[in-house]
Amino acid sequence: MPETSTSAGQPTAGPRAVPALTENGAGAELSQNQWYFVRRQLRQDKAALLGGAVLLIIIGLTMLADSIAPFHPLEQSRDSADLLVPPNAEHWMGTDDLRRDVLSRVLHGGRTTISVGVVSISAAISVGLVLGLMAGYFGGGVDDVISRFLDIMLTLPAILMAIVVVTILGAGLQNAMLAVSIASMPAFARLVRGDALVEKNKIYVESSRAMGASHWHIMWQHILPNVVSSVIVVGTLRVASAIQIAAGLSFLGLGAQIPHPEWGAMLSLGRNYIRSGQWWMTVFPGLAIFITVMCINLLGDGLRDALDPRLRGTGNT
Repeated sequence: MPETSTSAGQPTAGPRAVPALTENGAGAELSQNQWYFVRRQLRQDKAALLGGAVLLIIIGLTMLADSIAPFHPLEQSRDSADLLVPPNAEHWMGTDDLRRDVLSRVLHGGRTTISVGVVSISAAISVGLVLGLMAGYFGGGVDDVISRFLDIMLTLPAILMAIVVVTILGAGLQNAMLAVSIASMPAFARLVRGDALVEKNKIYVESSRAMGASHWHIMWQHILPNVVSSVIVVGTLRVASAIQIAAGLSFLGLGAQIPHPEWGAMLSLGRNYIRSGQWWMTVFPGLAIFITVMCINLLGDGLRDALDPRLRGTGNT
């Protein structure tokens, strides 16, 4: 596809490419054009709209758990008849082995699980952006050192890396959050590094350098805005992975600890009762994880298609 030029002198990938975020003046106009394009594309993507709507409902329910949950998540019924009760009119998702309401624990547990995913990925993006920009922009020895460090971290899958980190630091929710951040960071650093390698050789960067702009000014004011769209896409999809990893750590007893409500920990507790017929202790937290992850992936796919049409129809990053 032949290249075209924007008013700022920056080449783009062709007429279907999303307008790039560039520097002052033209950058503001292009930014408005880009986000208008994104909103228009998302409105046409029914799957992304459905995923986003359901995700907002889930987040809203978990954030309002203190107000809408019928019981406290740690409250144990005084009635011995409420032990391992299946779903009924009083307990919509049944009760567990300590006579606690499963619905209340699912609502409160979602707040924990989703927060771990969002916070850990936000931290991973922050560190990954810095390392990726430095490696891609400066190149040479800086790139070699950072790239070798990332290669070492990427030798293990994210879940195994998280398990190793938690094993070293000790079990607990905060350590699990840190482990997920560390395991997710290399993907963002490599992504930003690749984009920075491309952007640093473009005309608008050369012009800024010729005008005497400092390296840090070029990195943060010019290159960063042009790589942020891909970071948003990958970050959204990685939140789903982070939720799965966090739930997996709690399932193994390395994340949230009993009696703290968390979806993975609830799955771990419920697995002991599947064979005896108490399916609701596992099914409902499992469905919560499945639906949340699916909605995030649908929204992430929609953002990917809207922010970079060249990736439309490809698999998840």
